Amino acid sequence: MNEQKVVTPDHMQKLYKDIKKAAVTLSTTEVRFLVDSYYIMQEDRKRAHNQERALGKSEEPHEIITWLKNNSKLMEDELKTVLDLYSDSQPIGKWMRSNYGIGPVISAALLAHIDIKKAPTVGHIWRFAGLDPTSKWEKKTKRPWNAALKVVCWKIGDSFKKFHNSEECVYGKLYEKRKAYEIARNDSGGNAETAARILTEKNFDKTTETYKHLISGHLPPAQIDGRAMRWTTKIFLSHLHCVWWWYDTKTPPPNPFVIQHMGHVHITKPQNLHMFPGLEEALSHAP
Repeated sequence: MNEQKVVTPDHMQKLYKDIKKAAVTLSTTEVRFLVDSYYIMQEDRKRAHNQERALGKSEEPHEIITWLKNNSKLMEDELKTVLDLYSDSQPIGKWMRSNYGIGPVISAALLAHIDIKKAPTVGHIWRFAGLDPTSKWEKKTKRPWNAALKVVCWKIGDSFKKFHNSEECVYGKLYEKRKAYEIARNDSGGNAETAARILTEKNFDKTTETYKHLISGHLPPAQIDGRAMRWTTKIFLSHLHCVWWWYDTKTPPPNPFVIQHMGHVHITKPQNLHMFPGLEEALSHAP
């Protein structure tokens, strides 16, 4: 019979050092896989938690479900540690994480999905992320955006929304202002044409709240919130593109990265420009 090896603290310490060393040399393909795995485990853990709670209320045995939840959380945390090490090892990752609401997983995902050499303007990133409203997925054609990156961008907007009450979350405050603008525009009938078009594109149950909003010439609250989230995400990506392009080329972005006069919010610069010496001065002289 083969003897089982005992894992000692020294072995664990060596394993951690090996993982730490490997984490900073991950390929983008590996990072994309790990990010996807992290989110899958996160959802599995949430489902196990909900199942555990439901069984607990009915006083049914649920030890195995609890075991699954706890182990899913352990793996989730381990993956987060790896992605933490990876994103913190790169200057662009450090910059992303310096913005309140952006953590190691989102940073790693953006580093792995975006090739700045293929994105001379932020519009290229928006389009690749499915944030360009003019980009349509026609039948029998290849999807014109990256589905995984689109999910990550939704998570970015959701994070800024979650932390909008924190003074430290600059993009959360932008979300708050943009949502107020979107609500006011919607209430004044600014989305009547869009609402009418949506009604022609889909068949809605006339008893639903969504239909009631659309038939009155307004977008439902969920769509208004989604618009504010997407707008804020695009602002963040425009700032990311600016610092990343500078880091990669040592020149300001060839196209304006600034979005102006969108909902009376004037954005001039990305946050924490001190992390990239010379960028602030270059932007001040940009046309």
